[in-house]
Amino acid sequence: MKLVKLLANLGYGSRKQVQLMFREGLVTDAEGEVLYADDQVEHAAIRVEGEPLDPPAGLTLMLHKPRDYTCSTKDKGRLIYDLLPPRYRERSPLLSSVGRLDRDTSGLLLMTDDGALLHRIVSPKSRLDKAYQVTLAQDLHGDEAARFASGSLMLQSDDKPLLPAELHVRSPREAELVLHEGRYHQARRMFAAVGNHVQALHRSRIGGLSLGDLPEGEWRILDAADLETLFNVP
Repeated sequence: MKLVKLLANLGYGSRKQVQLMFREGLVTDAEGEVLYADDQVEHAAIRVEGEPLDPPAGLTLMLHKPRDYTCSTKDKGRLIYDLLPPRYRERSPLLSSVGRLDRDTSGLLLMTDDGALLHRIVSPKSRLDKAYQVTLAQDLHGDEAARFASGSLMLQSDDKPLLPAELHVRSPREAELVLHEGRYHQARRMFAAVGNHVQALHRSRIGGLSLGDLPEGEWRILDAADLETLFNVP
């Protein structure tokens, strides 16, 4: 791939803007030698204004999404892309969220520009469960765990019951909910179906991968070991 196209795909600007960067000598190798658009150089050796080039296509990262951020590129208000380097929003292929967390939900969000990996993560065949920490408006009645585990709970407007889910009660108004499918606003709708209301919802784990000590609003790139951990499910 020509360097002009590579930099444009990584979000450094349009092809015209990137060509201007080459003319101004802003693209160099690791030793500071000016590069030209037709040069053949390893990705790791390229510098833009002295800084290493952004990761190549195949980027996957985990983000600790705060509340009040939307999983979108175009919605009004605060977007998850505001938490990333500005160029990441302009990458091609697009760096997409793997599924969504609604505006009022915080926690672990995966993002990738690898379409095959995205589909593998969301595929039911991968059996990647998701764990949520839930704070409720009212005390639990005591029968919610059995109802969620029954495999017979129906949500309003759905035409089939939910798969069994696990509820681990931490206190009268706090619990961990583990889901094995991903229906629209599922956690909130489940508690609504048993007469309660979710005040706070936080996703702490997907498959074998958890947030760990990643601070809210921060992100990190995932490596092969992280992806192995993600898919390492019983």
